[in-house]
Amino acid sequence: MALEQPIAVLGAGGMLGRAVVRRLESEGVRTLAVGRDTIDLAGRIPETVITDLGAAAVVNCAAWTDVDGAEAAEDEATAVNGEGVARLTKACAVGGATLVHFSTDYVFDGLSTTPYTTGHPRAPLNAYGRSKAVGERALEESDADWICVRTSWLYGAWGKNFVLTIARLLAERDELKVVSDQVGRPSSVRQLADRSLALLARGERGMFHSTDGGECSWHGFAKFIAGVTRSNARVEPCGTDAFPRPAKRPPYSVLDTSATDEALGDPAHWHEETRAALRDATEATEDRQA
Repeated sequence: MALEQPIAVLGAGGMLGRAVVRRLESEGVRTLAVGRDTIDLAGRIPETVITDLGAAAVVNCAAWTDVDGAEAAEDEATAVNGEGVARLTKACAVGGATLVHFSTDYVFDGLSTTPYTTGHPRAPLNAYGRSKAVGERALEESDADWICVRTSWLYGAWGKNFVLTIARLLAERDELKVVSDQVGRPSSVRQLADRSLALLARGERGMFHSTDGGECSWHGFAKFIAGVTRSNARVEPCGTDAFPRPAKRPPYSVLDTSATDEALGDPAHWHEETRAALRDATEATEDRQA
């Protein structure tokens, strides 16, 4: 993977940021983990900060990710996911660095019956989606070179995510009820990091979608996790209305990844990536206990 160096990573301690840093370091790429003391998306970002860092590219894994919390704090979420991104693009343009940014399936309304293309009109149902849409528009209106990668249903071998939560609950309970009327595409942070950096290395620019291969409901996802972990717990389907949440979720948010797949080849299926995440999480736990 031929990448200009160094590469600055915002949010390097988060679930996706850790995967990006691991991938870069495995390739021997000089990586700058940038903390909030240097770039705070919720605050002022000096236009010369990227120039001062000397970064050839910036991978922005920092974001407001509390979907339900954004309903009561939309201004704060937008300050990070929207206005902060606008300020970051200015700094990248001044510094001549390419910005790799991540967005979400939640910019769509979930009313489609076919996968959402990169050019489909944005129509977010919740405050989080609206805040991310503001960030997307800031990219589109900027003078910076940028890649925006929309993704969905993120999980990994670390951090707080659906796969690890379900695996834990399966070990604690005899029965789980999981929503079956929301359909999307799971995305492992490992594969998302790999493919996003591959787009950067190829010199791609613009909007892309990247997820694991395949699609499922949350219930189907949980059933698969139960099978992999050999759990005897029952995993029963239920409707979204069984678990009222502050933020409305799109019932169908499958992303069309064809442009990314054409550039990089087909992604690994979510079955394969989920098995790998569970295996890596188990090995990490065993190492800590040794």
